[in-house]
Amino acid sequence: MIGANGAGKSSTMHAICGIERANGGQVHFEGENITGLQSHQIIRRGLVQVPEGRLIFGGLTIEENLRLGAYNANSSLPMGDEIERVLTNFPMLKDRLSEQGTALSGGQAQMLALARAMMARPKLLMLDEPSLGLAPIAVEEVYALIETLPDAGVTVLLVEQNVRQALAVADRGYVIESGKIILEDKASELLNNEHLINVYMGLN
Repeated sequence: MIGANGAGKSSTMHAICGIERANGGQVHFEGENITGLQSHQIIRRGLVQVPEGRLIFGGLTIEENLRLGAYNANSSLPMGDEIERVLTNFPMLKDRLSEQGTALSGGQAQMLALARAMMARPKLLMLDEPSLGLAPIAVEEVYALIETLPDAGVTVLLVEQNVRQALAVADRGYVIESGKIILEDKASELLNNEHLINVYMGLN
């Protein structure tokens, strides 16, 4: 989902997650109407959000942050095995499990936020502005990881102001304005729509 500031991207995601109540309409996932469910019930159905700003717990260790992510997970694996499973995709965290969250850079904190979300075994992972405030090299690393998630069986719903970056990794794109979808198409088609990106959206 792409759109200008205040278009309703994050609010749409919050409504899906049960954080905010929508004024109308319904949310369906895998054939089930999940409108009105509590956030923890939605998580247990496989919908997990990584919020804007990452929101890791700086006073906890990396391992403790990961363990929190498994709170609502449907898994029969021991916690240690679950962490090991997730860290195969996040090797940069493997040797830092005992470090505090405050020791991480912005890019590393975003990686931890993603890893924590993966502890919940998501079917749909919703990422809100994952590139926000990151250095260009960190953005590249985060997006390289995001591209691998579908191979792990995870569908990604990405909210992003970085239009080109988002559409480059997406299959489909949705343009949001005032809380409504005003345009949807294959991401490749939207990516080539210079009028949309440079004029209408006012973004690059």
